[in-house]
Amino acid sequence: MSLFDMSDAVAIVTGSTKGIGKAIAERLCEAGAKVVVSSRKSDVCEAVTADINKNIAKNGGQAISIACHVGDDERLQYLVDSTLDKWGKITTLVANAAVNPYHGPSSGIPDSAFEKILDINVRSTFKLCHLVLPHMAQRNEGAIIIIASIAGLKGSTDLGAYAISKVAEHQLARNLAVEYGQHNIRVNAIAPGLIKTDFAKALWTDPVRLERVSSQLPLRRIGAPDEIAGTAVWLASAAGAYVTGQVINVDGGSAVV
Repeated sequence: MSLFDMSDAVAIVTGSTKGIGKAIAERLCEAGAKVVVSSRKSDVCEAVTADINKNIAKNGGQAISIACHVGDDERLQYLVDSTLDKWGKITTLVANAAVNPYHGPSSGIPDSAFEKILDINVRSTFKLCHLVLPHMAQRNEGAIIIIASIAGLKGSTDLGAYAISKVAEHQLARNLAVEYGQHNIRVNAIAPGLIKTDFAKALWTDPVRLERVSSQLPLRRIGAPDEIAGTAVWLASAAGAYVTGQVINVDGGSAVV
């Protein structure tokens, strides 16, 4: 288990009050990490934090809550500064927060929706990475995990703008891995397939659509948030110490069919 020991880690996880982000925060705490639970609403952050500390944290793991709208640069700076004030370092960043306000053909997307997707999914992730990278470089250690999507691997008739933002995140992971590898900083992206979360609820609550999707997957089922969390713990821990610049598909085999 020492390969997966996170007891010396301090992690920020954005969008971590539900779904994939929440599962990652829980499993990092279970592995011993100090974790910042963060999303837009402070009361929700506090409720999730209390549950983690009471029922999940082990091996010295602990959660605190810092509310942050990732589209607000001042709040991003506050998130980083507050984490450093509390624990003195940031060893791990999981950039999970994302939006998709539009579902349909690219010809119909309003400019406001397209701009919001790029602002939250790409620009804010880029900004947050560059806020933590100097601190990681100073310590000569760090792991950044960007939660992307298999939408960035294929063409789409109804998730076009979202897919564009996700393939940008794939490239961001590769670029930062090359730039900061000399500082012992690893940067990877996880590309989930269809996962049973509120974010993808419209896709898995339709029985006909769910059956069609599931029947095409080698594993014949969609995924669960914990199945992304396990990959995140691997990439953040010593077990993933020689993995960088990769897009890891966690998709039930979707990318190979």
